[in-house]
Amino acid sequence: MTAKIISGKDLATKIKADLKDEVRELIESGIRPKLVVILVGDDPASHTYVRGKERASEEVGIESEVIRHDATITQEELLTEIARLNADSSVNGLLVQLPLPKHINEKAIINAIDPIKDVDGFHPINVGKMMIGDEGYLPCTPYGIIELIKETGIEIRGKNAVVIGRSNIVGKPVSILLLREDATVTVAHSRTRDLKEITKRAEILICAIGRAEMITGDYIGEGAVVIDVGTNRNAEGKYVGDCDFETVSKVAGFITPVPGGVGPMTITMLMKNTIAAAKRMKN
Repeated sequence: MTAKIISGKDLATKIKADLKDEVRELIESGIRPKLVVILVGDDPASHTYVRGKERASEEVGIESEVIRHDATITQEELLTEIARLNADSSVNGLLVQLPLPKHINEKAIINAIDPIKDVDGFHPINVGKMMIGDEGYLPCTPYGIIELIKETGIEIRGKNAVVIGRSNIVGKPVSILLLREDATVTVAHSRTRDLKEITKRAEILICAIGRAEMITGDYIGEGAVVIDVGTNRNAEGKYVGDCDFETVSKVAGFITPVPGGVGPMTITMLMKNTIAAAKRMKN
């Protein structure tokens, strides 16, 4: 068998078409959603992500502004700027692109963003709301992952789901969202024993470990839905995921490609959160 491809690119295009209509309605009611991204330093990956956010904003009609700073900016200067943007009623969504230079405490920066404008879904208040099932902003990558699984037409409820990875950005939150969809969830990580035996039982497998092509076909249960969150460069410098696509796709039922899988959905969910923020501020 050969796995069916779950195209994040195609799904993102479909969702953005609907978001464009929502933005048009908001503009007609006198509100233009606005997203501000603060970019510190010259990390190449961060610059690429931010350009993607700018393009997506333009596509759906959201006003976007990128504020760029040298890596020498102090934490206090950055906190002062966040306070200014928190107080600016024209700004609906605000995010600081991670990672930040080592002299800046990321937790302090995330905590300084007004939870109502925290469209990345990283503020402890929004994380807490996600945990207990209250309405708030969901972190964009996990949010996109759930939409990708649903796109297969397979019901999540009752399924055995395994998440490899326990980061605050992907592993932990996606496990909570899977629980909210009534899956039975196992979280595996670097200290997990007998990893293959655990992953082979998964009907839904989320690979978010950050190791190029570590998960091969012998980790996969036949017909499983495999979501590859990895963004790595292999020995040849090629852009690859955490899964060895060639062997995994021969066993899985569905698989996301890298690139073109989770990445486009992350940015699309950011657009969705920004529009939700504009609606909340309108009310």
